Amino acid sequence: MNGSQLTELPDDSEHLRPYLVNLRRAALQADELSAVGTFSDCFLIRFLRARDFDLALSLKLLLNYLHWRKESPEISTCLSPLSVFGLLKTSYHAVLPQRDRAGSRVLIYRIGQWNPKDWSALQVFRVSLMTSEIISRETETQRRGVKAVFDLKGWSLGHALQINPSLARKISSVLSDSFPLKVRGIHLVNEPMFFRPVFAMIRPFLPDKIKQRVHMHGTDFHHTLSDFFLPDVLPPEYGGNGSGIEDVCHAWTQELLQSENLLKKIASHPTGDTSTSAGDALISEENETKQLTEGRCLGP
Repeated sequence: MNGSQLTELPDDSEHLRPYLVNLRRAALQADELSAVGTFSDCFLIRFLRARDFDLALSLKLLLNYLHWRKESPEISTCLSPLSVFGLLKTSYHAVLPQRDRAGSRVLIYRIGQWNPKDWSALQVFRVSLMTSEIISRETETQRRGVKAVFDLKGWSLGHALQINPSLARKISSVLSDSFPLKVRGIHLVNEPMFFRPVFAMIRPFLPDKIKQRVHMHGTDFHHTLSDFFLPDVLPPEYGGNGSGIEDVCHAWTQELLQSENLLKKIASHPTGDTSTSAGDALISEENETKQLTEGRCLGP
């Protein structure tokens, strides 16, 4: 079977077992993870699906994810929706209830709702990371990936000053090679001319395949977004006939708030694999062999 065929199989398929065992073995033998005890199947499969079951690429993605978490504690260790509730209730962000024609999750970010005097770029980035952690647990999203619409109406100098090269590198890292989600498309609407210098700062860090998936629609987006999304998917504010943007933002805010405990658990776990005990970060010699061949998902 090729990668595309493997990704369609259910998590418990015996055809996936060799890939899970081999990725687990390779990860636990990596010098960077010498202290880690094990990884669960449901955690590892996200990285395998994100790289179409290519073992070397899946291992690289897993190591990058864990390295990113370690090197960016100011973001990764604080995933509380309550901490950014004021931003969320401005209808800044939504995950649309309908998937697009390819089955991808569709995310919307309304930059004009972000007041940079009240919220730092790091806090805003946490919102994206929280959403990514939640939807990456969905099997269909692992298979079909995500597409994001960034509405830049209201973008100001205050927003631009929040994005420095260090943060730009971290954002692009998550977009490209440090998070187990396939980014299928990035759509910018209402982008002003003075947004382009910020995008120029992020662009060099993006791989070519992501650069090719960035689409700038300008203010005429009501017509051009329809080339990528069916009307039933998008809110009326974006040229569709789905639920209104305020409603979908409110619904996703509630979803995040209901995930508060899970997100806190992810943030505090050594690897983010909440299907294993945090104590498994310490491996003992006698159970190493057993852990290389076990680790099935036992629950959230």
